[in-house]
Amino acid sequence: MLKQFFIFCSGADTRILDSCSPGEQTKYAGIGATVFFTAVLAFIASSYALYTVFDNYFTAVIFGFIWGLLIFNLDRFIVSTIKKKNNFRSELLQATPRIILAVIIAIVIAKPLELKIFEKEINQVLLEQKNDMTLANQEQIATRFSPKITALNTEIASLKEEVTAKEAEVNALYNTYIAEAEGTAGTQRLGKGPVYAEKRQKHDAELLALKELKETNAGKIETAQATIASINQEYQGKVSESQPVIDGFDGLMARINALGKLPLLPSLFIMFLFLAIETSPIIAKLLSPKGAYDLKLEEEENALQTWVSQQMQQRELILKTDAGVNNKVYADIAEEQELYDYKRKRARELMQLQADAFYMKQKQILG
Repeated sequence: MLKQFFIFCSGADTRILDSCSPGEQTKYAGIGATVFFTAVLAFIASSYALYTVFDNYFTAVIFGFIWGLLIFNLDRFIVSTIKKKNNFRSELLQATPRIILAVIIAIVIAKPLELKIFEKEINQVLLEQKNDMTLANQEQIATRFSPKITALNTEIASLKEEVTAKEAEVNALYNTYIAEAEGTAGTQRLGKGPVYAEKRQKHDAELLALKELKETNAGKIETAQATIASINQEYQGKVSESQPVIDGFDGLMARINALGKLPLLPSLFIMFLFLAIETSPIIAKLLSPKGAYDLKLEEEENALQTWVSQQMQQRELILKTDAGVNNKVYADIAEEQELYDYKRKRARELMQLQADAFYMKQKQILG
């Protein structure tokens, strides 16, 4: 039962193959098994590739099964259409387009399985790419908010410097009136005289102005800091909104690009393995000697070609003979006087009718 199924997979004519030796049947069963298992690998590979796209097991399995059937049909067609001849160069030329197609199929099958085999390494590459993209995204978003934050920080620093300068001025006035009272500066008279009172009054006025300045600038600084906090919150919101896009950067194309960043040699070995599997039925047919099945198939095809050629030749002879008979018949009839008189009479009547019609038309025109 299994042998018959694999023979069916090979695309061989079971009616002819049943009359061949068991060895010939085993050869085609082996070719059919290769075709079948190649289709199974195509189903597995495409299912995994489609799962990375749709993220749904049911959808991936359904479309993977359809893809596997397509590969099975193509391989079966390729193997079944290669005809064994006595000239290897002619056979190779005949199989070249099919080998090219087999190479394309092998590459298509191998790539998804490479993605699965090197999944951990690909995930590591994707993680590094996601981290780089996250940093780049944060920097890109920050360029929209950094100028505002920088301006506000500059404003805060300016307000603080203004308070510091005012404090220094008030401290200087304090030292001035203290020195006047101690007699170490100014009038250099010990005691609190009129000059001391004047300097003390000026200091107190500036101290009050400093207090008002601190309160005013503190309010401005608090407002600026609140604005900075709001901007930072908006920045974090933008980063959070764009982060899911980066986290979802693990589709089929992203994985293929990540695979391209890995060492090339392991991927080449896997591709060559599937290339050997995919082309093995074709290579087996090319290298195998011409067997009983090929001879019987060629005999049937030649018999059919001979029969078709005979039928075409017979139809050509019938047509040629019938044309000769018709020519002879019409030549004999043309010599009969009765036929001549009859056609002469009809021709005269036709010319009379034409003359009458022309006369009536001219009469109508002339009125």
